[in-house]
Amino acid sequence: MNKTVKIILGIVLLLLLVYVLKYFKDSNTKEVVDYKTELPFYTTLDTKIVATGKLNPEEEIELKPQISGIVDRILVEEGDLVQKGDLIAKIRVVPNEQALVSAQSRIKTARLSFDNSKTLYDRNKALYDKGVISRQDFENTELSLNQAQENYIQAQNDYQIIRQGSISGGGSANTNIVAQIPGTILEIPVREGDQVIQSNNFNAGTTIATVADMSKMIFEGKVDESEVGKLDEGKEIKVILGAINEKEFPAKLTFVAPKGIEEAGAVQFVIKADVEVESSNKIRAGYSANAEIEVESKDSVMVIKEALLQFNRITENPFVEILNDNGSFRKKDVKIGISDGINVEIIDGVEENDKIKVWNKASEENNEDEEEDND
Repeated sequence: MNKTVKIILGIVLLLLLVYVLKYFKDSNTKEVVDYKTELPFYTTLDTKIVATGKLNPEEEIELKPQISGIVDRILVEEGDLVQKGDLIAKIRVVPNEQALVSAQSRIKTARLSFDNSKTLYDRNKALYDKGVISRQDFENTELSLNQAQENYIQAQNDYQIIRQGSISGGGSANTNIVAQIPGTILEIPVREGDQVIQSNNFNAGTTIATVADMSKMIFEGKVDESEVGKLDEGKEIKVILGAINEKEFPAKLTFVAPKGIEEAGAVQFVIKADVEVESSNKIRAGYSANAEIEVESKDSVMVIKEALLQFNRITENPFVEILNDNGSFRKKDVKIGISDGINVEIIDGVEENDKIKVWNKASEENNEDEEEDND
């Protein structure tokens, strides 16, 4: 029994010895990790704020009727150029039956009052001519006649407006919708035959057409709360339209909202800018646009790729790893300046000839892929 145990222990020890020898062999032959390095370089840094938004007309007017009715005719189409005072559409008035009957009743009442006042006037005039009544009594009668006549005329005008939409129009009188500013017809949300509601204190009314001056455009966008403090009204900016081959237009920042709006957990501030456009560019309202606002610019500053930076987990201070002569790396705290999102300014901590560790290690597979790409 003891002999069997010794044999088993001997086999186990032999296997352990073989495993240990293989482990050390593999450890000694393991490939040494090789890291790429990069040198600092000098360049110009421009820090910018990019705001997304839209390009809209500065002046945009909605034309609404002053009386309810039916759209009888539309004389323009979307995209047409109009001048101030041009006829846009005509509205046919459809009178309210109850209001019409009430207006007729008021005419009859006013007529009766006028006839009665006329009779009293004729009687008192004859008495006044004979010297029976005083001049004051006669003048009171004359005043009553004039008032009754005015009420009768007003009742007739009210009936005419309710029935036809105007005082002077005929039986098929129309109300005219005219352009209030020169510009382009952006939208006509109604069609001939549609019923429209007048604009008053209790109702916004039906929009007949929207007219805008396309020669005066503004950019409306939003910026994050972390960047709004860097903006100043009156600053020159650039507006880029992706719909026109990334064309750039000069603009001036005219408005920065004093109050933010919370969207998806982030506070955004509205900004506006006047955009200089030419009529030949065929700008359309509602184009998506980006505004580039240059905040700070520095020439010939020493920078490194921002991806080379690391941050201490406790202090959150930035540092890099610099290659030593013996092939090892040492940590070096750095002081950074402005960044454009790709490169970052190095104020202190790195010299021109320092080789900075790139965190993506250079493997043989990557090298082979690069060689194949070069071939």
